[in-house]
Amino acid sequence: MTVDVFAALASPVRRELTALLLDGPRPVNDLAAHFAMSRPSVSEHLRVLRDAGLVSERRDGRRRLYSLEPAPLRELSQWLTPYERFWREKLSNLRDLLDEEDL
Repeated sequence: MTVDVFAALASPVRRELTALLLDGPRPVNDLAAHFAMSRPSVSEHLRVLRDAGLVSERRDGRRRLYSLEPAPLRELSQWLTPYERFWREKLSNLRDLLDEEDL
C-alpha cells in the first residue's frame, strides 16, 4: 500500500466519489452532478483517485466511465485490521470499567 491511497482518500470529495462508485461505473457528468463544483474540478479529483489506483477510467463513445478498483481498498482494509482489533479491545475495557462503576 502506498501513501498515495491515504492522500487520495484524505479528501472528503474523493471519499464521496468512491462511495458513489460503489454501485458500479458512472460517467463523470453523473458524478459531477453530486457536487457544487465544476466538472473539471471533479475530473481533477477523479485523476487523483485514478493515479492512486482507486478508480479506473474507460471511454464509452464520448463519455468517460469511472469504476471503483477494489485492490487498494482491500489492501488498506488488511492494513487497518490490527488497529481495529486494538481499538475494539480498548473500547471493551472501557465498557467493563464503566460497568464496574455502575455497580
